[in-house]
Amino acid sequence: MHSWQVSEELWARVEPLLPKRPLSWRRWGKKRKPGGGRPPVPDRLVFEGIIYILRTGCQWKAVPPQFGSGSTLHLRFQDWERAGVWRKLWQKGLAEYDELEGIMWRWQAADSAMGKSPLGGEATGANPTDRGKKRSKAARLNRRSWNPAFARRNRGQRA
Repeated sequence: MHSWQVSEELWARVEPLLPKRPLSWRRWGKKRKPGGGRPPVPDRLVFEGIIYILRTGCQWKAVPPQFGSGSTLHLRFQDWERAGVWRKLWQKGLAEYDELEGIMWRWQAADSAMGKSPLGGEATGANPTDRGKKRSKAARLNRRSWNPAFARRNRGQRA
Protein backbone atom coordinates (compact mmCIF):
# COMPACT_ATOMS: atom_id res chain seq x y z
CA MET A 1 0.00 0.00 0.00
CA HIS A 2 1.36 3.40 -1.02
CA SER A 3 1.43 6.38 1.31
CA TRP A 4 -1.31 8.16 -0.68
CA GLN A 5 -3.73 5.24 -0.72
CA VAL A 6 -6.60 5.71 1.69
CA SER A 7 -7.44 2.82 4.00
CA GLU A 8 -11.02 1.78 4.69
CA GLU A 9 -10.66 2.99 8.27
CA LEU A 10 -9.51 6.47 7.22
CA TRP A 11 -12.14 6.73 4.49
CA ALA A 12 -14.85 5.87 7.00
CA ARG A 13 -13.76 8.94 9.00
CA VAL A 14 -13.35 11.28 6.03
CA GLU A 15 -16.49 10.46 4.03
CA PRO A 16 -19.02 11.96 6.51
CA LEU A 17 -17.12 15.27 6.41
CA LEU A 18 -17.46 15.68 2.63
CA PRO A 19 -20.34 17.77 1.29
CA LYS A 20 -22.96 15.92 -0.71
CA ARG A 21 -22.93 16.84 -4.40
CA PRO A 22 -26.32 17.22 -6.06
CA LEU A 23 -26.90 15.23 -9.23
CA SER A 24 -27.34 18.43 -11.22
CA TRP A 25 -24.94 21.07 -9.97
CA ARG A 26 -24.05 24.54 -11.17
CA ARG A 27 -20.61 25.88 -11.94
CA TRP A 28 -19.87 29.10 -13.80
CA GLY A 29 -23.59 29.81 -14.10
CA LYS A 30 -24.31 26.79 -16.31
CA LYS A 31 -26.57 23.94 -15.33
CA ARG A 32 -25.46 20.42 -16.17
CA LYS A 33 -27.97 18.44 -18.19
CA PRO A 34 -29.05 15.09 -16.74
CA GLY A 35 -26.75 12.42 -18.15
CA GLY A 36 -24.62 15.00 -19.95
CA GLY A 37 -20.84 14.96 -19.88
CA ARG A 38 -18.57 12.56 -18.09
CA PRO A 39 -19.70 10.92 -14.89
CA PRO A 40 -18.21 12.62 -11.82
CA VAL A 41 -15.02 11.14 -10.40
CA PRO A 42 -15.76 9.33 -7.11
CA ASP A 43 -14.90 11.30 -3.98
CA ARG A 44 -12.59 8.61 -2.64
CA LEU A 45 -10.48 8.65 -5.81
CA VAL A 46 -10.32 12.46 -5.70
CA PHE A 47 -9.30 12.35 -2.02
CA GLU A 48 -6.53 9.86 -2.86
CA GLY A 49 -5.39 12.14 -5.69
CA ILE A 50 -5.21 15.13 -3.36
CA ILE A 51 -3.25 13.08 -0.81
CA TYR A 52 -0.92 12.00 -3.65
CA ILE A 53 -0.29 15.65 -4.56
CA LEU A 54 0.32 16.60 -0.92
CA ARG A 55 2.68 13.65 -0.36
CA THR A 56 4.71 13.98 -3.58
CA GLY A 57 4.58 17.73 -4.12
CA CYS A 58 3.74 17.37 -7.81
CA GLN A 59 1.75 19.94 -9.73
CA TRP A 60 -2.00 19.61 -10.18
CA LYS A 61 -1.65 18.99 -13.92
CA ALA A 62 1.12 16.40 -13.41
CA VAL A 63 -1.00 13.99 -11.36
CA PRO A 64 -1.18 10.44 -12.76
CA PRO A 65 -4.35 9.80 -14.82
CA GLN A 66 -5.54 7.08 -12.41
CA PHE A 67 -6.84 9.87 -10.13
CA GLY A 68 -8.66 11.80 -12.85
CA SER A 69 -7.66 15.13 -14.33
CA GLY A 70 -5.64 17.64 -12.34
CA SER A 71 -8.25 20.34 -12.90
CA THR A 72 -10.96 18.08 -11.43
CA LEU A 73 -8.81 17.43 -8.37
CA HIS A 74 -8.07 21.13 -7.94
CA LEU A 75 -11.73 22.16 -8.34
CA ARG A 76 -12.88 19.57 -5.81
CA PHE A 77 -10.05 20.62 -3.45
CA GLN A 78 -11.28 24.22 -3.64
CA ASP A 79 -14.91 23.16 -3.13
CA TRP A 80 -13.94 21.16 -0.06
CA GLU A 81 -11.87 24.06 1.25
CA ARG A 82 -14.88 26.39 0.96
CA ALA A 83 -17.02 23.78 2.74
CA GLY A 84 -14.48 23.59 5.61
CA VAL A 85 -13.62 19.91 5.07
CA TRP A 86 -9.89 20.32 5.74
CA ARG A 87 -10.46 22.29 8.96
CA LYS A 88 -12.95 19.70 10.21
CA LEU A 89 -10.54 16.89 9.33
CA TRP A 90 -7.73 18.66 11.21
CA GLN A 91 -9.93 19.26 14.26
CA LYS A 92 -11.13 15.66 14.26
CA GLY A 93 -7.55 14.41 14.00
CA LEU A 94 -6.41 16.64 16.86
CA ALA A 95 -9.28 15.48 19.05
CA GLU A 96 -8.51 11.83 18.31
CA TYR A 97 -4.81 12.33 19.03
CA ASP A 98 -5.74 14.09 22.26
CA GLU A 99 -7.74 11.03 23.32
CA LEU A 100 -4.95 8.60 22.41
CA GLU A 101 -1.81 10.42 23.55
CA GLY A 102 -3.02 13.54 25.26
CA ILE A 103 -2.11 17.06 24.20
CA MET A 104 -0.84 19.42 26.87
CA TRP A 105 -3.04 22.36 25.91
CA ARG A 106 -1.77 24.53 28.77
CA TRP A 107 1.83 24.21 27.64
CA GLN A 108 2.45 26.63 24.79
CA ALA A 109 5.71 27.73 23.29
CA ALA A 110 6.58 30.43 20.84
CA ASP A 111 10.06 30.74 19.45
CA SER A 112 11.21 34.20 18.49
CA ALA A 113 14.18 36.46 18.80
CA MET A 114 14.27 40.22 19.05
CA GLY A 115 17.49 42.03 18.90
CA LYS A 116 19.76 44.10 16.76
CA SER A 117 21.42 42.45 13.83
CA PRO A 118 25.14 42.03 14.60
CA LEU A 119 26.21 42.98 11.06
CA GLY A 120 23.67 45.76 10.54
CA GLY A 121 23.91 49.32 11.67
CA GLU A 122 25.24 52.42 9.96
CA ALA A 123 26.29 50.61 6.76
CA THR A 124 22.75 49.70 5.79
CA GLY A 125 20.63 51.98 3.66
CA ALA A 126 17.04 52.96 4.30
CA ASN A 127 15.78 51.37 1.10
CA PRO A 128 15.83 47.54 0.92
CA THR A 129 17.69 47.74 -2.40
CA ASP A 130 20.40 49.86 -0.75
CA ARG A 131 21.10 47.51 2.14
CA GLY A 132 24.72 46.64 2.59
CA LYS A 133 25.90 49.64 0.54
CA LYS A 134 27.65 52.68 1.83
CA ARG A 135 25.59 55.85 1.95
CA SER A 136 27.61 57.45 -0.85
CA LYS A 137 26.95 54.55 -3.24
CA ALA A 138 23.29 54.35 -2.30
CA ALA A 139 22.80 58.04 -3.07
CA ARG A 140 24.58 57.80 -6.46
CA LEU A 141 22.32 55.08 -7.85
CA ASN A 142 19.96 57.64 -9.39
CA ARG A 143 22.73 59.79 -10.90
CA ARG A 144 24.57 59.35 -14.15
CA SER A 145 28.21 58.39 -13.85
CA TRP A 146 29.20 60.38 -16.97
CA ASN A 147 28.73 63.91 -18.23
CA PRO A 148 27.53 64.41 -21.81
CA ALA A 149 29.38 66.75 -24.17
CA PHE A 150 26.20 68.75 -24.80
CA ALA A 151 23.46 69.37 -22.29
CA ARG A 152 20.89 68.68 -25.02
CA ARG A 153 21.28 67.95 -28.68
CA ASN A 154 18.64 68.80 -31.27
CA ARG A 155 18.09 66.91 -34.49
CA GLY A 156 20.53 67.90 -37.15
CA GLN A 157 22.86 69.62 -34.69
CA ARG A 158 26.49 68.61 -35.12
CA ALA A 159 29.19 68.50 -32.54
